[in-house]
Amino acid sequence: MAASIRTFRVRPGPWTKRICYVFTGVMNKCKRKISSESHNYCLNILRKHDYENFLCLLQLPHQALASAVAVRAFNAEIAGIKDSVSEKTIGQMRFRFWKDSIENIYKSRPPNHPIAIELSRAVESHKLSKRWFNRVLEAREETIDDRPFQTLESAEEHAENTSSSILYLILESLGVQDLHADHAASHIGRAQGLVTLLRSVPFHAQRRNVLLPMEITSKHKVSQEDLIRGKMEQPAKDVMFEIASRANAHLETARSFRKDVPKEALPAFLVTLPMHDFLTAIQKVDFDVFDPKLQRRNHMLPVRLWLQHKRKTY
Repeated sequence: MAASIRTFRVRPGPWTKRICYVFTGVMNKCKRKISSESHNYCLNILRKHDYENFLCLLQLPHQALASAVAVRAFNAEIAGIKDSVSEKTIGQMRFRFWKDSIENIYKSRPPNHPIAIELSRAVESHKLSKRWFNRVLEAREETIDDRPFQTLESAEEHAENTSSSILYLILESLGVQDLHADHAASHIGRAQGLVTLLRSVPFHAQRRNVLLPMEITSKHKVSQEDLIRGKMEQPAKDVMFEIASRANAHLETARSFRKDVPKEALPAFLVTLPMHDFLTAIQKVDFDVFDPKLQRRNHMLPVRLWLQHKRKTY
């Protein structure tokens, strides 16, 4: 990593080129250290479908990297099931495959699937807890119908069961067993789930779906049809504000006891940076979740993540 950062500092040219040098250096280092077809498959899944979390993982120490990549690739695969099948029964069959795969992984009989192979190695290396995998699978399958959440609390519970569970597994990959770290991971995961819910509104609107909590949309008298049409008048912005405020509250809670979180856990919490950036950006556009500025990729993110990692904070 140091060599790539030195290149960033002295190489002339526009910022975009410099960032490419940093990113390419990190990627090459990652591939040199961990070279296998199944690992590269997981990396490619993340780079394509979970880019921000992919960048965050690149700052993890070598001994945890392969396991964390496998965990994130598993999450990306499971999260994408409902959007990649045309019939609910097909989706349920895929969930059944992964439930059976997790059981077999813990019996040292992983199926011949790249993600399952990498998960098996991760479980063997870091003794990852099976209950977190099962909790992710159960929560994702419950939302296969793309129905809106009833309340904000139910959306938070879903985030705890999915995003927080993945963070618990990454902490285990880092060898961290600490109540303060778990507490932080719980709040960070809840914030991440709510941010993802906001960011996905335009995507779901194109598919004529609205997943935002009915309790909040009813409170502000916003119809599903308004959101599907991208009608962002003040009541709709108030809905986004309320959800964003709850996400920000979880981030602030997680940060309130960061002095008690062991330094070994900090790389797992770099995910707070893109979340913070989104919450800042949506405030700047007056909580218009359809504003094109919110869809732009942040090309400075690799460098900012590296700096955040060096500061040892979240």
